[in-house]
Amino acid sequence: MQTKRMSRREFLLLAGAASGAVVLAACGQPTTQPTAAPTAKPGDTKVEPTAAPPAAEKVKIEFLGEPGGTEWREEEKAKFEGENSNIEWIQVEQAEGVSRLEQLLSLVAAGTPPDCARVESDVYRTFCKDKLLLSLDNYIASDAEMSKPDYWIQPQEKDRCSYEGQWYGIGACWVAPHFYYNRSLFEELGVEPPSNDPDEAWDWEKFLDVARELTVDANGKHPNDSGFDVDRVERWGVYWPTWWIPLHAAVQSNGVDWVDPETQQIVLDKPEAMEALQRIADLTLVHHVAPTAASFDALGMGEAEFLETKKVALYNTGSWSVNWLWEIEGGLGTGVLPKMTRPATDMQAHLITIVKDTKHPDEAWKLIRFLSLPWFQERYCKNALWLPSQTALMTDTAIANWCTPPEHPEGYDLIVTEYTAKYGHYLTMPVGYAKANETALTPVFDQIWIGDAKVADVLPAAVEEANRIMKEEQAR
Repeated sequence: MQTKRMSRREFLLLAGAASGAVVLAACGQPTTQPTAAPTAKPGDTKVEPTAAPPAAEKVKIEFLGEPGGTEWREEEKAKFEGENSNIEWIQVEQAEGVSRLEQLLSLVAAGTPPDCARVESDVYRTFCKDKLLLSLDNYIASDAEMSKPDYWIQPQEKDRCSYEGQWYGIGACWVAPHFYYNRSLFEELGVEPPSNDPDEAWDWEKFLDVARELTVDANGKHPNDSGFDVDRVERWGVYWPTWWIPLHAAVQSNGVDWVDPETQQIVLDKPEAMEALQRIADLTLVHHVAPTAASFDALGMGEAEFLETKKVALYNTGSWSVNWLWEIEGGLGTGVLPKMTRPATDMQAHLITIVKDTKHPDEAWKLIRFLSLPWFQERYCKNALWLPSQTALMTDTAIANWCTPPEHPEGYDLIVTEYTAKYGHYLTMPVGYAKANETALTPVFDQIWIGDAKVADVLPAAVEEANRIMKEEQAR
């Protein structure tokens, strides 16, 4: 006979009930001897003893996925539960061997959904369409603080949260890609590093010149030198990853969108978009200033090692990496990405949501609200993992409080106030985008990055197929 496996929710509810029973039983045992009841006298009115009211059972709110980091989880949990004495925040860990999204879907299908969940932006609108998430409109509208039109940085927040005119999630923060470099390397070479000021962003040709100067093979030759050995490069001028966040930054820098905001169609077949993507491929295939993905992975290093060993001079990755790169030997520097026709970067982050099937929507909202307050967000801005999405953290006073050394490099406030806030673009991913990307776009991009195909030759058909898939997903 096979024993039915208990779900996590059933286990937590049973454990909560069991622990509650223990507490109630303990509460029923007095710590001192009761005072003897007075002897009744003739004529006295009989008074029945009154039982103490049972302790109210706490509402357990499960949150699937990390809402912030793990560094202060217990402190945050204690603060939230201290302010909401009737609620217990239960953190649901990601199951081994499955993605968080697969885990969420399986819990919903099993009828044991968490109350709240972290949802990534590429599937957020698909989840909204499939009615997996609860609308937050009424909660926000009735909240005196969050209903203020300038509570969040706009219009980016509305762009990412809105689906058919309603909000089903709130962005946890913002993050954005930019350059990282080892200060000591640029000092040794006498090369001027990139600026944090977007008004001083290199144009593409300047960037290529610097990348060539920074790239050197085992014989001390640069890519434009005769005899340069691309198979024995000692230091690469740049690493530009070929996943969608750094690619979106490049496309926006050439003046176009990834997805048309009006039609909600992928428009990477526009000439400007294809030019930008080919320029990224050519960093490796033509200019030899960036490694192939295979050679990069073969080195087996992390971001900090690449910068400390000076194997890569300019490393393009998200703002979250400041959190662990600020301590690199030689000193960390940051700078804006080069511009093609304009300065630009991607703005992105996961959303925090209430799962529609929650039995406790009001209590779930209290947790979502807590995670959307400046107190919570500032902690992760201060430790250099996040950039703010709330205007309260964008004032001069607030920035001076959280954008501080040693975690934040000198001049990093310009990345926050000038680069991201003024030149950041959110990539709206329509319903069905994740499937379209995996099925139609990714296989073609894989051909492009290794040089088996040119962007203009293969991407238009892939975009057409991707849009067809999205249309089907939106119609189902």
